[in-house]
Amino acid sequence: MAAILPEIVPLAPQDWADYELLDSGDGAKLERFGPYTLVRPEKGAIWHRRLPAKRWQKADAAFAQAEKGEGRWEFRRELPERWLMHYKHLSFWARLTPFRHTGVFPEQAPQWDWLERHIRDAGRPVNVLNLFAYTGIASLAAAAAGASVTHLDASKPAIGWAMENAQAAGLAERPIRWILDDALKFVRREQRRGRRYDGIMMDPPVFGRGPKGEVWRFATSFPPLLEACRQVLADDPLFVLITGYAIEDSALTLYNLMQDLMQPHTGRTTVGELTLLDGAQRPVSLAIYARWARGER
Repeated sequence: MAAILPEIVPLAPQDWADYELLDSGDGAKLERFGPYTLVRPEKGAIWHRRLPAKRWQKADAAFAQAEKGEGRWEFRRELPERWLMHYKHLSFWARLTPFRHTGVFPEQAPQWDWLERHIRDAGRPVNVLNLFAYTGIASLAAAAAGASVTHLDASKPAIGWAMENAQAAGLAERPIRWILDDALKFVRREQRRGRRYDGIMMDPPVFGRGPKGEVWRFATSFPPLLEACRQVLADDPLFVLITGYAIEDSALTLYNLMQDLMQPHTGRTTVGELTLLDGAQRPVSLAIYARWARGER
């Protein structure tokens, strides 16, 4: 009998107005975040650029990656400390960080749409846990769809940024719990408290530290976290969403882990890559994902 292998499904956002991947190649991306154009490293983009060099040279800022540790931004004109961006009905702040990120991950937009659809279609109260939640746009999408959200991150500045985003989006009064904690410790405490979640989403790093110095390594820390998450899933869960950035494993690794996690439940697992299409319609792969949903369509 022939084996049935999971399909690797690439996702690319279609509905951005405030973001555009203008070009890619030679290890970099030329992007528009709202009114500003940025050049950021992208080691996987080893093909040739399509736009002329002068177009890249007109970018407002470019990130110069240091050999070790943080890099630096080189400015061609003055940029504000932060600026407001929008995706559909969501609003949030972008700013330049020493790690080349802006706090906005445009390739995640299809996941925000997916979360909102499943929460709205549930027809009942939905309790969502967002782990490694960073600046919290996924938390905002879930809250906007009507869910009660527990937003957890190990970085106090990141949580502050997420709270500013909630204010900007007009969602500060929605039921969002802001938790500064180590993910595994918190989930295990939630299990002891008897708290359950209809949906769980997470974006685990390759390496990190909790607020009290707890060491996180994806290969050894992620399986115990998933086992703990199994214990706090509702009896009839709606969804689980996992995203992996800078992880050397393939999407099939996430597929197998998700299948283990959701084995007792009836639903469908989809795996693939989060991508952005540049101006020449070339897909740039930025992350892997796995998502499970009850009654997925």
